[in-house]
Amino acid sequence: MGRHAVHGAATHAHAHGELALDGGERRRARVVLAAIVLPLLIATVVGLVALWPRGDTIAGSVDMTASGYSFETARITAVPLTPGAEIEAELLTGEGAGQVVPVAVAPEVLREDIPVGAEITVLFDVAGLATGVPFTFVDYVREVPLLLLAAAYVVLVGLVARWRGLAAIVGLATSLAVVGLFVLPALMSGTSPLLVALVGSSAMMFVAVYLAHGISIRTTTALVGTFVGLAVTTGLALWSADATRLLGTGSEEGYLVAGTFGEMSLRALLVCGFVIAGLGALNDVTITQASAVWELHAADPSVPRRRVFARAMRIGRDHIASTVYTLAFAYVGAALPMLLVSSIYDRNPVQFATSGAVAEELVRTLVSSIGLVLAIPVTTAIAAALVRTSRRVRVAPPVGESSP
Repeated sequence: MGRHAVHGAATHAHAHGELALDGGERRRARVVLAAIVLPLLIATVVGLVALWPRGDTIAGSVDMTASGYSFETARITAVPLTPGAEIEAELLTGEGAGQVVPVAVAPEVLREDIPVGAEITVLFDVAGLATGVPFTFVDYVREVPLLLLAAAYVVLVGLVARWRGLAAIVGLATSLAVVGLFVLPALMSGTSPLLVALVGSSAMMFVAVYLAHGISIRTTTALVGTFVGLAVTTGLALWSADATRLLGTGSEEGYLVAGTFGEMSLRALLVCGFVIAGLGALNDVTITQASAVWELHAADPSVPRRRVFARAMRIGRDHIASTVYTLAFAYVGAALPMLLVSSIYDRNPVQFATSGAVAEELVRTLVSSIGLVLAIPVTTAIAAALVRTSRRVRVAPPVGESSP
């Protein structure tokens, strides 16, 4: 079977998830996978129950404004650029709703075009009444364009991927709910960031994988491979953060966390971020590898396991080549402002790469990439070990036809 045929088989499995297996082989695979996955599921549920934050947390407990200040919404009506009162806006909320007031704008905001008619959030300062400019620009109101963008995304995913794509979006939303309802409150309550990362990541994987791809032998095989990759990533994250002496203060947010949560280990929080960061790409490669193995086996059950493994790894090597730089580009894009500022200092490339802010991104990328690379052969090997070689060549019937 050629390389394109192998990749086509994996693509077909990735799309449909149906495997042409006989009853005995299907039962055997289900029993083996259930013996592995059920304990993981039980451990995840127990972990959620044990670590779930109880009582009130400090989430939402800090006021955004002090006495004498308030946030209001306004609509820009003119841009005179008068020093100290660079724009004029009609108040939409507050006691002065309907009035047109001058608003002070920071210089960095003035570097971009200011559109008349745009809604903005302004900060009202009672003390500023004495100067005549009590309102200061805070940010643009962007709920509507964000909702439109999200709606376009959901519609396009539904049109192209249909119910499977919509199920994946539900899985994503549920995973984000795990972050908001469990991960963040648990971290705020002082729970070990590593335990929170492991339990939270496990819960997200169970929900996202099964909702996106359905409950099947193929999906469960990929899930087992994902857990192996998650374990590797966790171990590497712990070792690398300690070996490179990362402090977790490579960004402004790190210092904010240190000031807000004085008892929290920033290094442990950094490890938590490393573990969660690579979950999406990790699951993507394991699904592909599980699909490749099972489809190759279904196409020709007489092929020995080692040959099935070798053929599936051809796909795996292509996937490694693409996803490694995909992760790197994603992190470079997210860290571009930090990289830009860090690069202005007069230092050699080694000093630049080993500085705290840059080293955090490098370690994050390398840890996720190593976990991803190792998950590919591990998932392939697990799937290949589950297949049962037959002496008789059986060809799976075309879709829509039954076996004779």
